[in-house]
Amino acid sequence: MSNPHDSRTQSLPNLVAQASSPCFAPLSTPLLSPDLSDAAAISLLHTLVDTPSLSGQESRVAQVIQGWCESRHIPCEVDQAGNAVASFGPVDARPLIILLGHMDTFPGAPPVRIENGTLFGRGSVDAKGPLAAFLVAAARSASRLTSRVLVIGAVEEETTTSRGARHIASRYTPDACIIGEPSGTNGYTIGYKGRLVIELRVARSGAHSAGPAGSAADAAFDWWTRVLADVEGLNSGRTGAFDRLQASIRSTNCTHDGITDVAALLAGFRLPTWMNPGDMAARLPALPEGASLSIAGAERAIRVDRSSSVARALSGAIRAQGLAPTPLVKTGTSDMNVVGATWDCPIAAYGPGDSALDHTPNEHLSFADYITAINILQHTLTSGTL
Repeated sequence: MSNPHDSRTQSLPNLVAQASSPCFAPLSTPLLSPDLSDAAAISLLHTLVDTPSLSGQESRVAQVIQGWCESRHIPCEVDQAGNAVASFGPVDARPLIILLGHMDTFPGAPPVRIENGTLFGRGSVDAKGPLAAFLVAAARSASRLTSRVLVIGAVEEETTTSRGARHIASRYTPDACIIGEPSGTNGYTIGYKGRLVIELRVARSGAHSAGPAGSAADAAFDWWTRVLADVEGLNSGRTGAFDRLQASIRSTNCTHDGITDVAALLAGFRLPTWMNPGDMAARLPALPEGASLSIAGAERAIRVDRSSSVARALSGAIRAQGLAPTPLVKTGTSDMNVVGATWDCPIAAYGPGDSALDHTPNEHLSFADYITAINILQHTLTSGTL
């Protein structure tokens, strides 16, 4: 039996009509019309969320963005990395402002549905909601822009490769940047912790479990115990999650084929501003016999000044909506870590949604918050403060 709330069994107008606020009327225009109403904005959001886009498989979402832009006579290309790049305002104008979101999502496919004015589905918060808000806000602001604005949907943000952001960082030199990540309508993010991902592999000749020699798994977990002891010492006297070094095991796997005993341990570190990935890697204990170590996802933490032009512009726009602006720091990473290491420009992250819902089966975004975020971004782009 079909689920009556599953978006695949109902028309989009009926789904939008379920929104609780009376301002969200049923759609009378298709996604690719030039309409920029709230209902059309919700249509875009729903279509993006309903289009699967795991990391490395973002092309269908890029096509949706291209089609949406083309129907509104907005220049949009898919670049060599697979990023969708939409352009607004005078082509050669400065400043150049980049609104950088991402198209890929964390794995998992909870059913996409609308209930009580809220869209449930993977990517609604992280981070197709912020990306859709970028596109609508820039399109609504286009006739008033004196600067050039690029809205970019990047590929592979949810992986350690960050291929889309690295390509963008090498291609452009913006004067200001807003990263599309959930901060809540009244929040803006000025800091993300860094990251280091490691995989330890221990391989030893097989031995009887009753013998005196420890197993490969014993060696791997003994090594990790020494890592945790070092982390505990480094954190001594430090308070607050953003200022503490975090270390956690992501997965373990042990195999024994009768000849070789193998243990693999995948772990990650969340790095504060006082610890860079190279120094963390250098601190790791000596490897046990028969072990090898691989390293990936090395990103430095970033924390920017809350008095920067981007932070001030977002703060003023949030106040204009009658909300109290709140600067945030996050324990995760984002493409802000990647481009912030290259671009010498004011930068912060903003987007609708509760980041506590990232990567959860209950990921959802209310239409009211989404529309409010669009209004805040419009004000940010047209206030002349960037």
